Amino acid sequence: MNEESAMPVIDRPLVHPERKTSGFHPLKVWKHFRQLVADKEDTEQVFHIIEATKGRRSHKQAWDFIRSDKGQAMMKREWSIPSHLDDHALWADCGPNSVAQHYIRFMKREGLSAAGLVAESHKWQPPEARLQDQTEWYFERLRDTHDLFHVLTGYGRDALGEACLLGYSYEQNHNLGILFIAYAGANEIRKSTGTTAPLRAAVSEGRRIGRAAGRIAHEDIEALMREDYDAARKRLNLGDPVIYRQCLAQLEAEGYLEDDLMQPQAAAA
Repeated sequence: MNEESAMPVIDRPLVHPERKTSGFHPLKVWKHFRQLVADKEDTEQVFHIIEATKGRRSHKQAWDFIRSDKGQAMMKREWSIPSHLDDHALWADCGPNSVAQHYIRFMKREGLSAAGLVAESHKWQPPEARLQDQTEWYFERLRDTHDLFHVLTGYGRDALGEACLLGYSYEQNHNLGILFIAYAGANEIRKSTGTTAPLRAAVSEGRRIGRAAGRIAHEDIEALMREDYDAARKRLNLGDPVIYRQCLAQLEAEGYLEDDLMQPQAAAA
């Protein structure tokens, strides 16, 4: 561990001198998207796409939250989201309809862990190469809450569910790379299946839900985990993914089972 990474988050600079806070690189985006299409399990490519499209809007949102009283309090606390989410015993006293128990059931069913998502991101950029500033803390927070997005929105890990969730995530996080993957992913599903289901409409529905909802990554995650699931969804103003479910039903009627669509095109986004 280098000296910078040992520094408390609250004492780190808002922006590291070497951080690039704007820029759009479409050729890089296209290159890494083609690699992702060729191997849909190669989720490392998602991180390359996101990095190539981070702009001022996503950085401004990060800085606004970091400077807020809530952001300052969270940085001072240094509560590790991945380690606490993976400590299922920590949530043993939560009721069966709590967010925590919904999350645990989802992670066990899917064979996932929060630590696994962190490890996937480290394939793209190892910890020692990351700029140790408060901005990095915020972007890691977006990564670490990804599976909570799944749990609370109702989007599955099938390819369409991932695409719709990225539409939702774009409205929460404002990264054009995420939006690109969302619609391009829906297009790939259409090409591979020939379905007439309204896939792009399902992604757009995800955007509408994300635009209206509170930002999950800005929540006190410990308190959110202990909250009643239905109450949390209502408080966060999370709508139901109706078109997404209609698309899944149509795909199934056309002969495509959920297992056929289990191609996580952006599970690490």
